[in-house]
Amino acid sequence: TVTGKLKKKAAKKMNEGTIDLDRLSLDQLNQLKLQEEGRLQNITSRYAELRAAHASFAAAKEALVQLTESSSSNNEQPKKMMVPLTASLYVPGRVKDTNKFMVDLGTGFYVEKSAKEAKEFLERKMKLIHVNSENIMKAIQQLRHNVESIVMAMQGKLVEIRARQEGQRVQREGQE
Repeated sequence: TVTGKLKKKAAKKMNEGTIDLDRLSLDQLNQLKLQEEGRLQNITSRYAELRAAHASFAAAKEALVQLTESSSSNNEQPKKMMVPLTASLYVPGRVKDTNKFMVDLGTGFYVEKSAKEAKEFLERKMKLIHVNSENIMKAIQQLRHNVESIVMAMQGKLVEIRARQEGQRVQREGQE
């Protein structure tokens, strides 16, 4: 039957048979769908956080490159800039040594690095984030696939239920 084919196809797609969708009721399928959609939402949020972190490191790298390039052309004159005190409060400042940078290692730990070391650090962080983003994107695709398979199984169950109801209606009409 059509419903049997739909359910088998969906069950096969669902992690290659990890969960047998044929054995689940419509309510169980709905709960599984909600669970997978929740996981999908969480992992999509994590992906967005990684992309934001990548953008932050890229901006830091660009600022580092601009600062070191502009100061090398200024014959090591102190570089004027606005120093942020908060997100919306700045004070004028000057950078005397454009080869020393304090790099945030995470969780409030900072280390002094040369311009070259800081750039390499930022590039490593960006590469790591890129690899993690790719892995998360694969997981997102799998979760979307799982949700589609569950929806297909639910549609198959609904067709099966309707066919059964129609068969019962026809049987009652034949008895009358």
